[in-house]
Amino acid sequence: MAVIQSKVFNKIDEKEAVQFLQSLIQVNSVNPPGNEKVVAEVIQAFLNSTNLQVELDDLGDNRANLFVTYPNEESDDPYLVYSGHFDTVPTGKVKWEHDPFSGKVVANKVYGRGTTDMKSGVAAMILALKYLDEAGVKLNGKLQFVGTAGEEVDGFGAKKVVKKGQINKATALVVSEPSENQLFHAHKGCLWLEITTYGKTAHGSMPDKGINAVLKMNEIINLLQTYQFQYRPHPVLGHPTLNIGTIEGGVKTNVVPDQCKMTIDIRTVPGQSNEQILKDIEELVESVVGDYEIHVLNSMASVGTDESNDFIKLAIETGKNHLNLELKPTGVNYYTDASVYTPHLQVPTFIFGPGIPTLAHQPNEYVEIDKFIESIRYFIALAIDYLGEE
Repeated sequence: MAVIQSKVFNKIDEKEAVQFLQSLIQVNSVNPPGNEKVVAEVIQAFLNSTNLQVELDDLGDNRANLFVTYPNEESDDPYLVYSGHFDTVPTGKVKWEHDPFSGKVVANKVYGRGTTDMKSGVAAMILALKYLDEAGVKLNGKLQFVGTAGEEVDGFGAKKVVKKGQINKATALVVSEPSENQLFHAHKGCLWLEITTYGKTAHGSMPDKGINAVLKMNEIINLLQTYQFQYRPHPVLGHPTLNIGTIEGGVKTNVVPDQCKMTIDIRTVPGQSNEQILKDIEELVESVVGDYEIHVLNSMASVGTDESNDFIKLAIETGKNHLNLELKPTGVNYYTDASVYTPHLQVPTFIFGPGIPTLAHQPNEYVEIDKFIESIRYFIALAIDYLGEE
């Protein structure tokens, strides 16, 4: 406690921290198209005078991942990865009270697209590494921040990291998605499907001469409402869900529709297989229609680390010992880049970030400065607690 307080916590400069966060918010990285490379370059410039090793991985089309590694010439074991993404969702059509790309500070809050989801988490992790470096802390293992492109659409950047084997030796993972500085040790996965049925067009006055693709889709909908998932209820995430998100069919009132398209959003819990669910849906559709197509729009694994895991126990103790935080492990329904990393790495994982989950993807998004600064302290303390200090 004394080491952290004296050597690192006192290095935290709130004015600098807020200005750095504002510089990230002021980059429009709405996905699509993303433009995450610009965010990476802002971070790279900010860290130019530090001892941190900064590597920008250019993915083309103004997109990039970024690796910030704490200087350590000794062992890479243990190896703690701090994870965040640079893209945001669009601002929407509702007018914002403050410019969504201003990073304006009002009443101890920073406003803007990405403040909660999740540039405040990214900034907090980067600043934690910076202040550890400024304090001259020597860690016994490897600490690395990995910032990615494309999380808001398909996990594009994280999939590149896995494909290239860039963090294969990691032993633990923390994702700074919004949790309001609570500890989420599990989150749901997703399977988004687009189903298209085909029929035969005819005049609306002679429907018997055609095959109605909308009615075929209706049969599928009726079966989906009776579909039973194969699963065990998760202690914090509960049950999987299935939602029919969109449906579109036909071209005109007096024409028998020869095509109908529907999208469905399935949220899964640990223990379920997206591949098995897809197979089940295909068999269900095939039982009522012969001419159809199914496309997978998105597939992300659910993630869960047991509360009894030593890393989760350490995370709780870190909050209690250094910040007087009473962290109670729980779960969340959204997915993260951990859906890509954790099944591949097979390492303990949790989510901790200063943003407010209910503000994600909302107009007038903001983060509280006090929570933001608190998260910097937490990431500093966790790195020392997990990796140890020489």
